[in-house]
Amino acid sequence: MDPHRELTPARRLRSIFSGSVGNLVEWYDWYVYAAFSLYFAEVFFPGGDRTSQLLKTAAIFAVGFLMRPLGGWLLGRYADRHGRRAALLLSVWMMCGGSLVIALTPGYASIGVFAPLLLVLARLLQGLSVGGEYGTSATYLSEMASREHRGFWSSFQYVTLVMGHLLALAVLLVLQQVLDADQLREWGWRIPFAIGALAALVALWLRRTMAETESFVRSEADTSAAHQQRQGTMRALLRHPRALLTVVGLTMGGTLAFYTYTTYVHKFLVNSAGLSSQAAALVNASTLFVFMLLQPLVGALSDRIGRRPVLIAFGVLGTLLTVPILSRLQEVGSATQAFWLVLLALVVLSGYTAINAVVKAELFPVEVRALGVGLPYALTVALFGGTAEYVALWFKRAGMESGFYWYVTACIAISLVVYVLMPDTRRHSRIDMDHAR
Repeated sequence: MDPHRELTPARRLRSIFSGSVGNLVEWYDWYVYAAFSLYFAEVFFPGGDRTSQLLKTAAIFAVGFLMRPLGGWLLGRYADRHGRRAALLLSVWMMCGGSLVIALTPGYASIGVFAPLLLVLARLLQGLSVGGEYGTSATYLSEMASREHRGFWSSFQYVTLVMGHLLALAVLLVLQQVLDADQLREWGWRIPFAIGALAALVALWLRRTMAETESFVRSEADTSAAHQQRQGTMRALLRHPRALLTVVGLTMGGTLAFYTYTTYVHKFLVNSAGLSSQAAALVNASTLFVFMLLQPLVGALSDRIGRRPVLIAFGVLGTLLTVPILSRLQEVGSATQAFWLVLLALVVLSGYTAINAVVKAELFPVEVRALGVGLPYALTVALFGGTAEYVALWFKRAGMESGFYWYVTACIAISLVVYVLMPDTRRHSRIDMDHAR
């Protein structure tokens, strides 16, 4: 199918769907690692207490994030030069490969140190994939959506991102019912990675039918030497220092809060609050389901009142409520109490997650948009999101668990300053300028 042929409303909707489904599969593969690390930690890192084993798997989770800036740069550059569609196809191929390696890698007892080494290599490949996926997917959905509903449609990046996490948890819950704990630790944890590799092949088939965005088609039609030299280059990107710093600042608090309440919270409820793994997974899944449904609502709200007020609401509430929520969560007496506390945190977090992708895309011109969204975002996520579990577990092992709560609060407060000072991108969108070319 020709990605450059006329974009009808039906084809626009189908392309948004295909791009979103591919995003879902990518994030399912990414989150399966976090969801099942409680079971495979001792397979790759035998010996030591439970917190030490989790600390090592969390370190590898963080290592995967170190590749995300490289992925943001490589695939962002590729998307700006060769098209959003081509870059999205490439990112799915890489994620498929990483999941397959993890599914097939023998444990430490069989191949010794090569087991954790192969695990690291697979996570590096997946980190490269996800690093490129975010910026390109955010750019694609934002460019593909109409101006009046850009916040709404771009919010589906986080709908499918969270849905990928939910599917990972759903697989965990199902396997916990059909397999006992010993079977899960011995071989059952490999099943979800095999599922991810197969699902990636379906995503590849769907993404082959996607249309290219009108913004990129118009950019591609500009054959001037000056324009072609600017496409996807660091030199051209560095001409937008304020936009780059804005991406870093608005991402810092949001990404740390996101990984705290969506990924680390499962381990926190087991390792600190004392809930069973099954109860923690159920709390995590049920709150994420509501969180997922909130994304289009908040995205649509930003189309009406602007992006900046929504971000400021997250910044203010996140700064005020983080320490009380986490402190109370540490002492919960039941899964029901944990559900309401985590849900409160995620409702607040929606002010960031639903619109952060479109805000970043609206900051950059078309020739460096995917690179501008992906690279500074990936750097910030690597520093703050990817290390969230490791930093939290470090504070816990040091006997200062509440120190992590204040760390999250401080990062959100810094982001709040950025939200207050930045322009409202709904009224000053660089995407709108693409159609005036």
